[in-house]
Amino acid sequence: AIMVSTGKGAELGILIRSAEALETAQKIDTIVLDKTGTITRGAPALTDVIVTGDLTENELLLLVASAEQTSEHPLGAAIVAGAKARGLQPLQPTDFESVTGKGVRATIDGRKVLVGNERFIQDAGISGDGFAEVARRLSTDGKTPIGAVVDGKLAGLIGVADTIKDDSVAAVSALRDLGVTVVMISGDNRQTAAAIARQAGIERVMAEVLPDMKALEVRRLQDEHRVVAMVGDGINDAPALAQADVGMAIGTGTDVAIEASDITLISGSLTGVVTAINLSRSTMRNIRQNLFFAFAYNIVGIPIAAGILYPFLGLRLSPMIAAGAMALSSLSVVSNSNRLRGFKANATQPVVGAPLPAEPVVEVASYGAPPISQDAPTGQGEDMTGETTAIDPVCQMTVETASAEYRSLHDGKAYYFCSAGCKVSFDKNPGKFIGAGNKGEPASH
Repeated sequence: AIMVSTGKGAELGILIRSAEALETAQKIDTIVLDKTGTITRGAPALTDVIVTGDLTENELLLLVASAEQTSEHPLGAAIVAGAKARGLQPLQPTDFESVTGKGVRATIDGRKVLVGNERFIQDAGISGDGFAEVARRLSTDGKTPIGAVVDGKLAGLIGVADTIKDDSVAAVSALRDLGVTVVMISGDNRQTAAAIARQAGIERVMAEVLPDMKALEVRRLQDEHRVVAMVGDGINDAPALAQADVGMAIGTGTDVAIEASDITLISGSLTGVVTAINLSRSTMRNIRQNLFFAFAYNIVGIPIAAGILYPFLGLRLSPMIAAGAMALSSLSVVSNSNRLRGFKANATQPVVGAPLPAEPVVEVASYGAPPISQDAPTGQGEDMTGETTAIDPVCQMTVETASAEYRSLHDGKAYYFCSAGCKVSFDKNPGKFIGAGNKGEPASH
C-alpha cells in the first residue's frame, strides 16, 4: 500500500520522501502556512509611495530602490521593479548592510538611507508624525508598509502588496473541512497579516515572526500536543520544515527548503496539501483493511489446515490446496492495495463558499530578553573581550553588548547572542554551553 501510494502521489505532483512521512501525514491536526510564496503568489508589487518629508515621490523612490537593489528580499525586488517601471534608474549603494527580518542600510550619493519595517525604524531611534497612522492604513488594506529614513529623518513610506493565490481560499476551506487547524505565520505586522488571513479564511495568525524564529513557533505548537505540518518555500523556512512533524515544501521554492522537507508539492498549489493528507488517510485505511484480511484469513485458515474440522467432518486440506489458499491470501492484500491507484485528487476538493471566520486571532511574536540591570554582571568570564563586547556562548562570535538584540539571564549573569537561534539553543540547555572555560563569571572592568 505504501509503494502504491508513493507512486500515486508522484503522479499527482506530490513527492513523498519516506513511508514515515506518509504515515504521519494522516495524523496532522495543525498546519502552519508561511505567507509569502505559499498563501500568496510571492511576487509583491509596488503600490504606494507616500512622502512625509521634503523629497518628491520620485526622489524618495529612487533612494529607496537604490538601497534595495542589492537586497535579495522579494519586497526589495518589488520596489526596484516599481522604480524602473517609472523610468528611474537606481544608483549604486555603498556601505550596504542587510539586517535579517528588519531592513537595509546604505549610503546613496552621500546620503544615509535606512529602509525597513516599523521595528527597524524604531530601533534606529527615528520618529515621525503620522508614521503609525499611515502604516496602519496600508496594513489594513493588506499592504506591507516600509519606512524610509534619509539622513536621520523619516522621509516617507512605501507600500508593497502581494496577492493571494487563486486556490488558497479553497485549500484552506478544505483543510478546515478535514478538521485541521490552519495557522498562518508571517513577519508582517499585525494589521497586514490579519488582512491576508482574512482574505484566505485563516483563523489563527502568528505575526511579526523573525525568519529564524519560525522553528520556535512550530515547536511551541508541538508543545501543545499537536501534530504539526509546516508548509513553506524559502531558505528561512528550512529550520521550521525540519522541526515540524511533517515538512511540506512548495516545489517552486528554494532548493534548501525542498531538501529540508518530507513532502514536496511540485505544482506549488496549496491544494496539494489537501491531496497529501487525503492520500495518507486513504493509505492508512487501506493498510488497516489489509491487516484485517490477513488476520481473519489466518485465524480461519490455520486451524483448518491443522485439522480442526477432521474429527467432525472428516475434512483435511492437502498441502497443495493449503499452498494455493496462502497465495490467495497474499493476492487479496495486493489487490486491495492496488485500489489506491484509483485515488483521485479532485475527490478531495472543498466546498467553495464555506463560512469563513469573521476575524482571525492574531498573536504577535515577542522574543525580547528580560530586562537586565546595569549592575548585573555582564561577563562571559575569560571570554569577555572588553567592556563593550562579549562572546556568544553558543557560536563563539563576538557580540557588541550595547547593541545586542538577544540576551538572557542565567544564575545572575548576562549572556549575549548574535542571533535568536543562538538564544533559543542556550535557553533550552544552558549547561551545554557553559563549560569549564565559560562559567559566566563577572567581567573585569
